[in-house]
Amino acid sequence: MCVSAGGALFSVITKLRKSHHLLEPLHQVWVSSNSHNLVSILLLLSSVEEVGFFETFWEGVVATSLLEWFGVVFGLTYLVLAAYRSIWCWLFAFVASAIYVYLCFSIQLYIESVLQLFYVVMAVVGWLNWNADTSDSKVKIDVVTWKPSHHVINVLGSGVLAFALGWIFDTYTDQANPYLDASTTVYSLVATFMLAQRVLENWIYWIVIDAISIGLYASRGLYLTSVQYFIFTLLAAYCLYTWWRQYQTQKT
Repeated sequence: MCVSAGGALFSVITKLRKSHHLLEPLHQVWVSSNSHNLVSILLLLSSVEEVGFFETFWEGVVATSLLEWFGVVFGLTYLVLAAYRSIWCWLFAFVASAIYVYLCFSIQLYIESVLQLFYVVMAVVGWLNWNADTSDSKVKIDVVTWKPSHHVINVLGSGVLAFALGWIFDTYTDQANPYLDASTTVYSLVATFMLAQRVLENWIYWIVIDAISIGLYASRGLYLTSVQYFIFTLLAAYCLYTWWRQYQTQKT
């Protein structure tokens, strides 16, 4: 407990040195407190940490490049169109993925950059696959499901591959967050294949992948992209619901 408190006090001193404008409001809170004890100090620490985080996060969003803005807008548009099973989603996926090939490589997320290149290819495959079903630009396609055994094999096999890929990049490159990046990459490859094949459960994979990607991109300074992945998580849940309703309709 004493070690934790000492670390906490050191953290608050360091942060206050970097954020002089926080001193006055914190001083006022301290003066108004009737209990000048360790709990009060830690509460003040929490407020400093929270303010500092959101301040840094907002500064990162404001400093977002125009190229990243385009990538986010096209990426969100892709997912909205995919929710309504519109074939035009693949066009927006193609452009967004091409942008992120460059962005991810520039911040040393090499595995993610390769994944985005795969997305470019899958956008073409998805377009051709969906277009084979109908010539209408707004495709109302049938949804299919996988057996539980398929998912077990996929999760276990992808986990082994992700660990091996993470080890390789951790050992031989300066890749940032190699194991986390490898995991999101491998499972994203399978989820993208499932989406192109119109498998209902692909959205469950995407909910987990997108939630993890929030922290991954924020850790590399792409704050707007991390916001995008938060929205992706919510949209993936909505897509799961809309596709499930479509699947139920097909069975009646």
